[in-house]
Amino acid sequence: MGKRHHLLALLAACSIALPAMSQTGTGNEGEAKTIKPLNNLEVSINAGSTGVGFDVSSYVHKMVRVRTGFDFMPKVKPTMNFLIEGGRYDNDGNWITTQFGEMANMLENFTGYETDDKVAMKGEPTFWNFKLLVDVFPFKNKNWHFTAGFYAGPSRVAKAYNKTEEMPSLLAVGIYNNLYDKILSGEPIYGDNVYLDPDIEDKFLGYGRMGVRVGDRVSDGTPYLMEPDKDGMVKADMKVNAFRPYLGFGYTGRIIKDDDRYNIGFECGAMIWGGTPDLITHDGTNLTKDIKNIMYSVGDYVDVVKKFKVFPVINLRITRKLF
Repeated sequence: MGKRHHLLALLAACSIALPAMSQTGTGNEGEAKTIKPLNNLEVSINAGSTGVGFDVSSYVHKMVRVRTGFDFMPKVKPTMNFLIEGGRYDNDGNWITTQFGEMANMLENFTGYETDDKVAMKGEPTFWNFKLLVDVFPFKNKNWHFTAGFYAGPSRVAKAYNKTEEMPSLLAVGIYNNLYDKILSGEPIYGDNVYLDPDIEDKFLGYGRMGVRVGDRVSDGTPYLMEPDKDGMVKADMKVNAFRPYLGFGYTGRIIKDDDRYNIGFECGAMIWGGTPDLITHDGTNLTKDIKNIMYSVGDYVDVVKKFKVFPVINLRITRKLF
């Protein structure tokens, strides 16, 4: 479904609401009652797949309710582990993996840091949304409703970054790769004429570069090693569209019999966030499109992300009618 169809659905729902503002409903005693925005008001709290949040709502017609509010995802930080690995291409273009222990010994000799063969990264949701929704109650009992509207928030909905205690290892990897690049290009490692012993240079060239092994490149099947940035960090961001149309349905009923002030309900639907999310590392690699065979638990996360072209919304709501 294209963006044009999403917007048409939203406009159609809103077009129902706007003319209804001047219409009348029937009260419990059968008397004519004019329903206008803000002559009735409800507040709700909700929890579910969009996080936790609140909204305020008002009926603009006996069949139409408009809601607006805010949701955010609590700060849950799962840990993901990667291996540090090294390697190089041979003369035929084949990838040769180097044993980490050999490279670690050389790293310690040159940097003084003992390098761990694993890097732990923390994932963190940054998912929050403003929402504007229109509920339509087409049935006589006024419990079931259909909803159209949108959520809007930052395009970055999650991030991952290395733990602080991984900094020495990542800084050492960055120093090693800088030395490797200079040796490979024939440059002095310092100043105008400081070079390493030829035997040591041969070891560097034989070992290859180092990085965090994530998976294999889709383009040629070679390993993708994520190298630290200039600050000695490895990072990734999950991104989707900032404007996210929504279509769904829900049910609302009384908590207490014969008391309309308190209601409980649920809603299910789809937040349309623009297809498969992008998982962009700090070096510009898109893990959902450019990399395959992603290792360890991260591979499971990425596989799940790829399957959700839209974001499923399942929320529980508790509502208090103010007036």
